[in-house]
Amino acid sequence: MAKDFSTREENYSKWYNDIVQRAGLAENSAVRGCMVIKPYGYAIWEKMQAALDKMFKDTGHSNAYFPLFIPKSFFSREADHVEGFAKECAVVTHYRLKNAPDGRGVVVDETAKLEEELVIRPTSETIIWDTYRQWVQSYRDLPILVNQWANVVRWEMRTRMFLRTAEFLWQEGHTAHATKEEALEETYRMLDVYADFAENHMAIPVLKGIKSENERFAGALETFCIEALMQDGKALQAGTSHFLGQNFAKAFDVKFASKEGSLEYVWATSWGVSTRLVGALIMAHSDDNGLVLPPKLAPIQCVIVPIYKSREQYDQVCEKAREISDRLQEQGIRVKLDDRDTHKPGWKFNEYEFKGVPLRLVIGPRDVEKSTVELARRDTLEKQVLAMDRLTEVVPGLLEDIQKGLYQKALAFREENTREANSWEEFKEILDEKGGFIMAHWDGTAETEQKIKEETKATVRCIPLDDNKENGRCVYSGKPSERRVVFARAY
Repeated sequence: MAKDFSTREENYSKWYNDIVQRAGLAENSAVRGCMVIKPYGYAIWEKMQAALDKMFKDTGHSNAYFPLFIPKSFFSREADHVEGFAKECAVVTHYRLKNAPDGRGVVVDETAKLEEELVIRPTSETIIWDTYRQWVQSYRDLPILVNQWANVVRWEMRTRMFLRTAEFLWQEGHTAHATKEEALEETYRMLDVYADFAENHMAIPVLKGIKSENERFAGALETFCIEALMQDGKALQAGTSHFLGQNFAKAFDVKFASKEGSLEYVWATSWGVSTRLVGALIMAHSDDNGLVLPPKLAPIQCVIVPIYKSREQYDQVCEKAREISDRLQEQGIRVKLDDRDTHKPGWKFNEYEFKGVPLRLVIGPRDVEKSTVELARRDTLEKQVLAMDRLTEVVPGLLEDIQKGLYQKALAFREENTREANSWEEFKEILDEKGGFIMAHWDGTAETEQKIKEETKATVRCIPLDDNKENGRCVYSGKPSERRVVFARAY
């Protein structure tokens, strides 16, 4: 491990940034608050995209694309929505006409003010519901089940790569339904899709719940979420699914003729996850040796590194390595044979360990003679010598074992760091000394939550979607409470 690489205990924030940059995931750009996602980081996002896109299509959704620019007047139609995004919007006010010489022959820019200012997409509810007005006339036109893969801009002042940037990538689903029941069913369905993806692809356990009024999406009647716990004891919102009711349908006059012949407003949902999931992946699994990736999302699942001293040995070892690579790829395993002769094997070991490649195979001249390879796991750093003819049998099982092991490790961490607090003093003590999820009674008021946030920086992460009701008293106000909710400091 390089000396300039921080450990989690020394400086968690620097440790995170070191991994992002040294593992080749992203770097800061010339534009303040924006990042360049490098090929390796984008490859992880592509794996996420592919898995989620299939899950969306399997639940009946189709992809579309809507404009990046949204007329500013659209935002004023839904009061809560405009208030929620007012401080984050980037606005286009002018456009350039041409480069024209002035009276002295000097070329200057001429600009013209737009008749209506355009907001650069912070989210697409408004432009999409203006479009849906054209698409919906009858109950026969419903439901509309549309998803968009896009970039958005939210003018953040304090940024951190992947977790919070002025521009980021995401998907946003926007659906329209004939009834409230159908819209609610969709909201829960997509919440389950996100939880399934987080747990079975990202290997991150999540809590499903409802957001408090303070944390609700601007313009939604209810926001449902999945919350994950990072290794520093902070929560990260990993996905949201919003029940929008008829708010946007009324704002944009989207009505349909029902089967009974009456004119009704449409019911709506929206749901999304973003590139902050890459940040979640880093913080949930990585260690002081660098990135750790679950096999399902690793761009490279297995790397093969040849060992040699002479050109003759290089040719002999690489020939056998290519045979192994071909056999593994035939099984659908993503394999990289690093046969570069410009880097020493030790350098390659460190490189792929830092990049979080789940499995490393090492083959040298003696291995060719004995028909063996050395196999190393990234998650446990354990090594074993294995017969070559057993690789196609063993490697798929090992990748599955690593995937399950990472989930179980993260689950154990969450369970160890989920605690109950029964008094205000206990609440503050747990938060300051241990962090993690705190299960505590809350009186349900926005005022109390705001005071807790001001005094501790902790918020209600979610009201769990379970039936574990328990009468008690709010840890802050002492007022009656029907159940415990999840508090934490968060990203």
